[in-house]
Amino acid sequence: MARFPMRSKYLLAAALSVGALSLTACSADPVPPAPDALSANGLNGLDGRALIERLDTMPVADRPDGLIASVRPDAVLVSDDEGPETAVPLPVDEFYLSIAPYVGTTHECYFHSLTTCLGELRDEPVRVLATNRADGAVLADSTTRTYDNGFVGLWLPRDIEADVVVEYAGRTGRTTVGTGPDDPTCITTVDLV
Repeated sequence: MARFPMRSKYLLAAALSVGALSLTACSADPVPPAPDALSANGLNGLDGRALIERLDTMPVADRPDGLIASVRPDAVLVSDDEGPETAVPLPVDEFYLSIAPYVGTTHECYFHSLTTCLGELRDEPVRVLATNRADGAVLADSTTRTYDNGFVGLWLPRDIEADVVVEYAGRTGRTTVGTGPDDPTCITTVDLV
């Protein structure tokens, strides 16, 4: 048996200890990933329609800080400061369109943010009529209230053009919208005159 000098024995013991710690660290349970924005905000299990309904109609004061939910033509992209972005698919045959009619103030918007977009007319009564440009079929005709964020939401068929009329307090605004893969989900140009 070979003899090691005392210093070598201590170095060998230290190296074996470090190796054992390294092996232990590798075999320990991995650190769990940060929760995605859906689970962190109690939105897990919601499909695209339910997610939009929950967030768009939620009172502005109750909306989670740091949560971003952007409506795209085919999915809602959800993220926050803590975790990765999650895409929640939308129905393949429907298109969600958010409209913020206005009298005096508006903002630019292309993809509707369910958590940060604010329109001028919050919780106000409006009538919304949407018709298919191709055949004049009525797609939506309702008297409702804008949400607390100043928007009203419509589910329309995909891949069409529609004429939309909004009425409010004796004023009327009109626009034409598309529901294709490159069309906006946020309309803030309906000037009520």
